[in-house]
Amino acid sequence: MKAMRHLVIILGDQLDRNSAALDGFDSKQDCVWMAEVARESTKVWVHKARIVTFLAGMRHFAEELKKEGLPVEYRRLDDAQNQGDFIVELEATVKRLKPQKLILVEPGEWQVREDFRQAAKRLKVELDEREDRHFMASHADFEKHAKGRKGLRMEFFYREMRTRHGILMEGGKPVGGEWNFDSENRKSFAKAGPPLHAAPRTFPPDEITQEVMRIVEETFPEHPGSLAEFDWPVTAAEAELALEDFIAHRLAEFGEYQDAMWTREPWLFHSRLSAVMNLKLLDPRRVIAAAEKAYHTGRAPLPAVEGFIRQILGWREYVRAIYWRFMPSYGEMNELQAQQPLPKFYWTGETDMNCLHDAIGQTLRYGYAHHIQRLMVTGLFSLLLGVRPQEVHEWYLAVYVDAVEWVELPNTLGMSQHGDGGIMASKPYIASGKYIQRMSNYCAGCRYDPAQSTGPKACPFTTLYWEFLMRHEERLRKNQRMSMQVRNLARLTETEKEAIFNQAESIRAGLA
Repeated sequence: MKAMRHLVIILGDQLDRNSAALDGFDSKQDCVWMAEVARESTKVWVHKARIVTFLAGMRHFAEELKKEGLPVEYRRLDDAQNQGDFIVELEATVKRLKPQKLILVEPGEWQVREDFRQAAKRLKVELDEREDRHFMASHADFEKHAKGRKGLRMEFFYREMRTRHGILMEGGKPVGGEWNFDSENRKSFAKAGPPLHAAPRTFPPDEITQEVMRIVEETFPEHPGSLAEFDWPVTAAEAELALEDFIAHRLAEFGEYQDAMWTREPWLFHSRLSAVMNLKLLDPRRVIAAAEKAYHTGRAPLPAVEGFIRQILGWREYVRAIYWRFMPSYGEMNELQAQQPLPKFYWTGETDMNCLHDAIGQTLRYGYAHHIQRLMVTGLFSLLLGVRPQEVHEWYLAVYVDAVEWVELPNTLGMSQHGDGGIMASKPYIASGKYIQRMSNYCAGCRYDPAQSTGPKACPFTTLYWEFLMRHEERLRKNQRMSMQVRNLARLTETEKEAIFNQAESIRAGLA
């Protein structure tokens, strides 16, 4: 190669062949740059399966680019000269190859974006930072939506996105006459458990992925999680097969049972597509189109299709918009002044609370839990306990294979922990153990009784629920959506309140 024109930076969550970074790429004078670095696995104590998913995805993507004839500068994690840091590796490459310009699609993490910007200044090389068109709403789109609004609510943004993109629309109105079908969705299972359903398609590791697994086990032996059952899709072709499998076998029941939980049933009717979408191996437009087609061809009912599309076109786009609008201060918010440490059992699953034991055990085994296990089991407990939201955020970022900061931080700090004071969600998502009992079989056989708030059999969720209401009563009383729950405090006598406070403090002391 003669004098290099562009060094095109592709990060581990930007594995998109149609990326704006590759627009105008000339194999004769441009080069792709990719690097596996240890720091990305040690900023938080990352699950082994998450590390493998990213690195295996990167290696497969790099090989595909090479087959197309694109020059690729690739630094492997196990290269002897690897310095373990993106910026150090980039600076060394720039000094060696002397490109005229760096090209980068906006990263999925604010600090990473800042690091690259500062590096370009130090190196005195132009940085062409391009918009990530993987997403269906640009920053400008969301600013236009937000202008003049007192509050930012996903529902109104979602309706606007449906209308703009013509998704599940008919004559300017939503298909079926309703924007959502929550009343028909979110059911629990009968006592017999989930209906018969097909397990998700698996993707046994090929030679490239097996090599990555070996390196990860050797490099990060003390990191949490297991690779024994690793079978995540790590290429665009596998992502497409995973999508087809979900549409064919689980979408139809997704709506009804999207919030239901059952012991030793990690997948149920969920898609397992968030990881490949967040690595950009699968375009959300393709996913939405496949789901919409399933409705129009009679393969899935409208409530299921609408509920699934809302997660992608609504929540996924909305949380990204919130992230970039409020960073970097968003990451330090702690509206409820929660200061408790994260319980150690979040890293082991060793707890006598069945729901947490199952959800965390599943997380450590697969690097996966579905949204209600995250929001209303692991997230709910840390919220009620009063854990510092930054510690909760770091845990979620570490343990789930689909975790990228733009999506994980608002969902955790905002939606789950209400640390942003209501930017993401208009109320704290709190419930007693009775909610978990209603939506799962976790309480069956558990030593705790979700109906009791005090005494030796009291469910910690129920105790902490009532204590949370009392501790934040003044704040919650002002929230219209919390008024019914706050009014229920009037049912408690002063003696009962004192007993709940004492039991809650005993729970915290026991965990400390």
